Amino acid sequence: MERGMQPNSTTIDTEEVAKFEAMAAEWWDPNGKFKPLHMLNPCRLDYITSQIAAEFDRDLKTSKPFTGLRLLDIGCGGGLLAEPMARLGATVVGADAAAGNIPVAQVHAAQSGLDIDYRNTTAEYLAAADEQFDVVLNIEVVEHVADPATYLTACQRLLKPGGLHICSTLNRTAKSFAAAIVGAEFIMRWLPKGTHDWNKFITPEELYDLLRDAGLDPVDRKGFVFSPISWSWSLSDRDLAVNYVTTSIKP
Repeated sequence: MERGMQPNSTTIDTEEVAKFEAMAAEWWDPNGKFKPLHMLNPCRLDYITSQIAAEFDRDLKTSKPFTGLRLLDIGCGGGLLAEPMARLGATVVGADAAAGNIPVAQVHAAQSGLDIDYRNTTAEYLAAADEQFDVVLNIEVVEHVADPATYLTACQRLLKPGGLHICSTLNRTAKSFAAAIVGAEFIMRWLPKGTHDWNKFITPEELYDLLRDAGLDPVDRKGFVFSPISWSWSLSDRDLAVNYVTTSIKP
């Protein structure tokens, strides 16, 4: 297959992809439809970089601590995570099933002087092509796919032995419904109505089971907690009621 072509077997949910393609041009607008991600990005970057540094014994005080690591940002969107990873020295592939996201990401990377390999493709296709990575970032994607188990198995296949898989998603709780759907979509209008389907949200226990079934070993999980007082996000060891993130190792 040529780059950009899709495999016959895929976990793509075409309706979910269409939602994000419709918003593609706004990825880098901090006050646009992706405002929640811009607000969350510093907190999740702190988590991601600390996990990678700990696993691969890298010093984050150096200029390019992730040099030599090959990293996949699956569901990369406009590149909000791919770009910081490239700045830290990683060799980055950004993959997204929404074709409209790719040129947005490519243009912004070029403007930023970054060399990132962006592709309109899927985890399943990359796994079928025997691509291998030290790190797979799987951030806010699993709740949008048609078959989480198959999708996570593909992510596991993409990792080298000892590789790191970081996966964040939304918990299926009354609090997440109030915050991610009622709050973000209807009250604050940060996101278009219908962006999220609460029934597709995954509890931490369910995600751990899915990760283990896919052949990964979960080793950490934290909650992302938003404070309306400081208007900022922080990590929590206990509060996983809305957004949370997990780290797993491929044995």
